[in-house]
Amino acid sequence: MRVGIIDLGTNTFNLLIADTTSTDFQVICNVKEGVALGMGGITRKTISEEAQQRAFMAFGHFFEVCKAYKVEEIMGFGTSAIRDAENGYAFTAELYKRFSIEVEIIDGLEEADLIYQGVTWSYEFKRPSLIMDIGGGSTEFIRVAEGEERQSCSLDIGVSRAIQKFPCSDPLTEEEKETLISWFEEEGEILNTYGNVEVLVGASGSFETFYEMFHQHSFPEGLQTQEMTIEELRNELDWIIGSTLEEREQHPYIIPIRRKMAPIAALKTKWVLDKFNIKSLVISPCSLKEGVLKRFSK
Repeated sequence: MRVGIIDLGTNTFNLLIADTTSTDFQVICNVKEGVALGMGGITRKTISEEAQQRAFMAFGHFFEVCKAYKVEEIMGFGTSAIRDAENGYAFTAELYKRFSIEVEIIDGLEEADLIYQGVTWSYEFKRPSLIMDIGGGSTEFIRVAEGEERQSCSLDIGVSRAIQKFPCSDPLTEEEKETLISWFEEEGEILNTYGNVEVLVGASGSFETFYEMFHQHSFPEGLQTQEMTIEELRNELDWIIGSTLEEREQHPYIIPIRRKMAPIAALKTKWVLDKFNIKSLVISPCSLKEGVLKRFSK
């Protein structure tokens, strides 16, 4: 069956078109669009009118792509910005009215589970690992040991939420870094109950950007994971945190939707490296939308 999966993220909408079997899938098309759905409203628990218009345009584009590829079933999944918004259901109802596609609004733990399921397509957990998915509204953490999901959480410390909650300088001041890290610690208290981990598994998104910045080329296609040393990663994170918006705008491997919020993502990643004393980094190209494909492989 040819399916289209639309991940309506807080910053980015992602479309995956794949041919599925009972045991595998083949990617036909994989595209993303910066929408900034949470901008201007996420801290007020609403989706702004301007953000909705951007979303309708992106969703409409994805709908046309699905028609061009003769997709048999299209599924949409709404995450942090939509589930937190008081007008979230009205927004998804309007999407259904316009495109006859139902968008399932998932809670944070289901989002974490789908991310875990997605990563399992590409990575075999042989050492205690921590999956991290840096989102715009939330960030998911899944600790995996002995090849099984052990602990998972979804924390409201996404980059869009952070930048609207804490208007910051460019570049970040030391005081602002401390404020953000204190917020991460406060909101992420549950992480103190997580067991030991050795490997950080970055789930696509910002981690692909870190990889591309270091290697100066696009993230390889396919489901193969990629690795960076912790030293390599820290060098890129330090550059991002210390950079100005103008410098990031000139960087060929930081996509427009990430340029403003990249220092928050980098600071959060450094916080995790330090908190868990991470030994190595693996970057998976898979996340939520690939996790949905597990529904077709059972």
